[in-house]
Amino acid sequence: MVSKWIKRAGSGLALVLMAGLSASVWAQQEVVVGIGTQSTTTNTVTGGIVLEKLGLLEKNLPKTGKYANIKFKIDWQNFTSGPPVTNGMVANKLHIGMMGDYPLLVNGATFQAGNETKSRLIAILAYNQFGAGNGVVVHKDSPYYQLSDLKGKKVSVPFGSAAHGMMLKAMEDRGWKEDFWDLSSQSPEVGTTNLQEKKIDAHGDFVPFAELLPFKGFARKIFDGVETKLPTFHGVVVREDFAKQYPEFVVAYLKSVIEANEWVNKNPKEAAEKIAEWTKIDKEVVYMFLGPAGIHTLDPTIKPKWIETIKYNTGVLQRMGRVKTFDADAWVDETYVRQAFKEKNLDYDKQKASFAGTEVKGTDPFCKKPIAKSIEAGEIWLKSGELTAYSSAACTLGAIKAAQAAGKSIGVAFLFDQNLNIKLFADHAFFAFSDKDAKNLVIEPFLLKKDAEAYAAKVGGKVLEYEQVLAAVK
Repeated sequence: MVSKWIKRAGSGLALVLMAGLSASVWAQQEVVVGIGTQSTTTNTVTGGIVLEKLGLLEKNLPKTGKYANIKFKIDWQNFTSGPPVTNGMVANKLHIGMMGDYPLLVNGATFQAGNETKSRLIAILAYNQFGAGNGVVVHKDSPYYQLSDLKGKKVSVPFGSAAHGMMLKAMEDRGWKEDFWDLSSQSPEVGTTNLQEKKIDAHGDFVPFAELLPFKGFARKIFDGVETKLPTFHGVVVREDFAKQYPEFVVAYLKSVIEANEWVNKNPKEAAEKIAEWTKIDKEVVYMFLGPAGIHTLDPTIKPKWIETIKYNTGVLQRMGRVKTFDADAWVDETYVRQAFKEKNLDYDKQKASFAGTEVKGTDPFCKKPIAKSIEAGEIWLKSGELTAYSSAACTLGAIKAAQAAGKSIGVAFLFDQNLNIKLFADHAFFAFSDKDAKNLVIEPFLLKKDAEAYAAKVGGKVLEYEQVLAAVK
């Protein structure tokens, strides 16, 4: 009897222990989520480093229902370009990734060609509807001022990147064959070093390097992606198998992106300073892209124009034998971003239809008048930290001279290109200048020398560089 009791008790105890162990294991279930980021690619930061540093994703993660006993562990993995992110997603080491338009296309096509699962485009991070952001730079001492000057020259670009796509489009537009230049693949880091050491004649790159290298003082931009007249953007893709298993996680991630965008837009100077601290990309360059009327607009909605662009890009890559087939419509899934907007009480369709971005606003303290249009405005960021907006290029330059006369050091000044409609560093601009009417000076800034020359000829003026135009302004 006693032995039977002991056996029964032992069996019962074992069951209790097993049940307790199972409950313990269930309570501690951990799901590792790999997210591929590009921290130094400025217009992807609200999908990665900002979420990580501000803890936004953890705040929004689902914690009820089937998620009550799931602990998500976020494995943030940083890359310098998009193709390695796709490799990580194919290997199932990454579940969510962010990259530029051409890498996004290749990501979708790669998964469509496979049998395991598909990738889905679930949101956009930032865009420029006219193509600005990618660019080609030369050494500051270079005699080259436009793409056609680079015939037969040594040029590099990260192959498979958005910048590579931009250059392929530029070549196709001009009817150039692949041997027009000696084109090689170099990462941003290698291309930067080789350009600085004059081992190559030009380097094409994506956000933010076409602005960063001139800001560092050794390069000059001679081509901007806006000249392709084709939108550029970075977006978010997810493995479909992961999204179907944990849809609430994907929605939580996109809600966090929306909050990160709001933080940047409401606090552009602070955001630029913090992002610079986290990524080591200079705050002035970050601000140039993400500040008021910046080169890129933060907006997670998937607009029809982006899908049209992807289809056009597919044709470019197909004509060059780089992609066989790709069904862009089947690749897009707005389900998750729509739900994120709904849970944030935001109107997705209204935002999807809008191309409005942030604007330079306020009252010009130098010329004593309101700022009417961002495209006419300017900003000065003093080394002491003050950041002030002005109503025109002339007022901005006048304020610079006044600040210098008062012993203040200029950190950087921003103006807007009057042809390409993009933000630029004032000290890197070419100015069409005319003083025929001394009371109404013509001062129009341009990124490209040829554009300044054309406008100067139109108004019967001349082209001045930064120090020259400063000297001409009272």
